[in-house]
Amino acid sequence: MEYFLNSSGGRIVYSIIEAIQDNKEYLSEIDGAIGDGDHGINMNKGVTMTKEKLDEQDEVDLATALKTLGFTVVSKIGGSMGPLYGNFFLEMSKAINGREKIDKKVFSDMLNAALEGVKALGDAKVGDKTMMDTLIPAVKTYDKAIEGGKGFKEALEEMQVAAEKGKESTKDLVAKVGRAARLGERSRGVLDAGATSCNLILQAMANTIRDLLISE
Repeated sequence: MEYFLNSSGGRIVYSIIEAIQDNKEYLSEIDGAIGDGDHGINMNKGVTMTKEKLDEQDEVDLATALKTLGFTVVSKIGGSMGPLYGNFFLEMSKAINGREKIDKKVFSDMLNAALEGVKALGDAKVGDKTMMDTLIPAVKTYDKAIEGGKGFKEALEEMQVAAEKGKESTKDLVAKVGRAARLGERSRGVLDAGATSCNLILQAMANTIRDLLISE
C-alpha cells in the first residue's frame, strides 16, 4: 500500500503556491491575449496571502492548508476564478478532513470532490476552452488508472500526462463561455489561462505527493 500522511501534506499546498508564483507573468500574458490579462496577478495574490497565513502557524496538515487556500482564494480573487478555485480547494479539503492516511483511492475522492465543486458553479464542459479541459480528463484518467490496478505513482503520472494534454488542447479551441467567448474565432490559437493554471496546480500536487509517498 502506498499513501502519504495528511499531517505532512501541507507541503503540497506550498508547492501549489510556488508554481503559481513562478508563473504569474506567464498566466497573465496568456490571459491578456483573450481575457482581462489579470489571471496571473489575481492567482498570485491569492496564493501569496495564503502563504502568509500558513507561515504564521506551526506545520499544518493538508486538509487545513487546502481549507486556508480555498477560503483565501474565494475572498481575494475577483471574477469567476475566485469562486471556482475556492470550491476546488475547499471540496478537496472536506474530502480528507479527519483522515490520517491518503492513499490512491482517497486522492481520487479529493479529485472528484474538486471536480464536482467546480461543476456546481457552472456548466462548462470539455471543449469549451476552460479549466475543465484540463480537470475532467485528468480526473477521468487517474480514476481509470487506479480502477485498472495501477499504483499511486503510476496513476499520478498518467494524470499529469492527461492534464498537460488537456491544457494544450485549449490552444485550438474556440471559447464557449466567459469573456473570451465574445471573441468567437479570434479566441482560437492561444491557451486558456484557467486550463493552464489548473495544469500547474495538478502537476505540482502530483510531484509533491510522489515525494511524500510511504510504502508498506
